[in-house]
Amino acid sequence: MPDGLDLDAFAHWIDAERPGLLDRPLEATLITGGKSNVTYAVSDGSTDVIVRRPPLGHVLATAHDMAREHRVITALAPTAVPVPATHALCEDESVIGATFYVMERAAGTAFSQASDLAVLGAERTRDITGRMVDVLAELHAVDPAAVGLADFGRPDGYLERQVRRWKKQLDASRSRELPGMDDLVARLEGTIPSTGEGTIVHGDYRLDNLLVDTTDEDRITAVLDWEMSTLGDPLTDVAVLLAYQQLAEEAPGAGRALVTDAAKAPGYLSREEVLARYAERSGRDVSDIDFHLALAFFKLAVILEGIHYRHSHGQTLGAGFDGIGDLIVPLIQAGLRA
Repeated sequence: MPDGLDLDAFAHWIDAERPGLLDRPLEATLITGGKSNVTYAVSDGSTDVIVRRPPLGHVLATAHDMAREHRVITALAPTAVPVPATHALCEDESVIGATFYVMERAAGTAFSQASDLAVLGAERTRDITGRMVDVLAELHAVDPAAVGLADFGRPDGYLERQVRRWKKQLDASRSRELPGMDDLVARLEGTIPSTGEGTIVHGDYRLDNLLVDTTDEDRITAVLDWEMSTLGDPLTDVAVLLAYQQLAEEAPGAGRALVTDAAKAPGYLSREEVLARYAERSGRDVSDIDFHLALAFFKLAVILEGIHYRHSHGQTLGAGFDGIGDLIVPLIQAGLRA
């Protein structure tokens, strides 16, 4: 039984909450050990579901809100944005020790490595990355009020609160000296642009948070990992996408350690093409992208410092965490350059 999921307790709860969804016995497999949230595949041999819960141990307040993640995925179901169907939410922490939710296991592959995309060829990779940008534009076109998310965030003052919030989360995980970090925070605080139109934002949008069905015309079947979603400035999503791409292209080692080097695959749209396609499909002004890019590198640095903190205290599951702490200063430097 994987750590963090009491399968017997879960089975009793799901039987009561969604009778007939799963039969006994159940098996659970850890899909990701929670560089962010922890994800399990649970199966009865014929039906598979996904269970998501917060990471074990040191959890920052509001950073791993399962109810919000469940809410936004459920709300987006009738829109053009592809999301998994949700089955149930459990806010009773006595069941497995944390709030969790259950959703369908959508078909498709999450492409995190350039080598996996290379097998498809440059033309298919170009088409997939174009669809990735188009789906982001579709997300930002959704009217929050029309899907019941009018109160999902406060777009006014969003960028100022982002800087303040991530600085606060940095302070909660900061256990060592981080050269350049205070300078980056000060420069962000001093150059905040006015917040434009508020949209639903994903918060961590990149190719490996999408599922692509390679058996069905490379269709994007699901956008995953909504834990940082809110209402805010849509350019923050574009900047996160570009930040991951820049890391992969300019610092290959760091790019791979930061989950994905997919942007190095032949055919992957260039950063300029990504930005131009988004601007065309969304109709938005992207001239403030430099601030958003600096903010994106700052957020990534804070996220990884939190992971480094949990890993150094033995609170992460699975592999892939060694060396995370060495990536923070290069992210800070990239933010300062931006």
